Amino acid sequence: MNIGEASRASGVSAKMIRHYEGIGLVPPADRRESGYRDYGNADLHRLGFIRHARDLGFSLDRIRVLLGLWSDPGRSNAEVKAIARAHVKELEQRARQLNEMADALRSLADACEGDGRPDCPIIASLETGAKVPACHTTDGSAPPVPPEPRRKAKAGR
Repeated sequence: MNIGEASRASGVSAKMIRHYEGIGLVPPADRRESGYRDYGNADLHRLGFIRHARDLGFSLDRIRVLLGLWSDPGRSNAEVKAIARAHVKELEQRARQLNEMADALRSLADACEGDGRPDCPIIASLETGAKVPACHTTDGSAPPVPPEPRRKAKAGR
């Protein structure tokens, strides 16, 4: 089958199939006399393996190792398990980081009154890196207003 058919059958885009071939994750496809790539069932099976591993967030380097283990009938499942456990730890760390970012942004959104005035703790935090500036100071005055952003001059003025 050609690359378009292999793409549809495997769920991997033609662009990614070419990329995986280019980096050696999949062997170069056989070529027809016309020069078109020709994929078989073994190629589809390998592409499916890669797609499933990518769906689980494995890096290309780890997929390369897993493909080596997959094709090794004498592999140790302990090695595969260790790779999976290490990946789980990384995913959990990323999940913690994402939750921290969501909490920080939620706090910023909660601190913003959203009442149409120009002062905005979200913008102020993005500008300064401060955690959660208040919309108003404790003495009732408005917080300092940052300078207006520079606007491009219109042509002809």
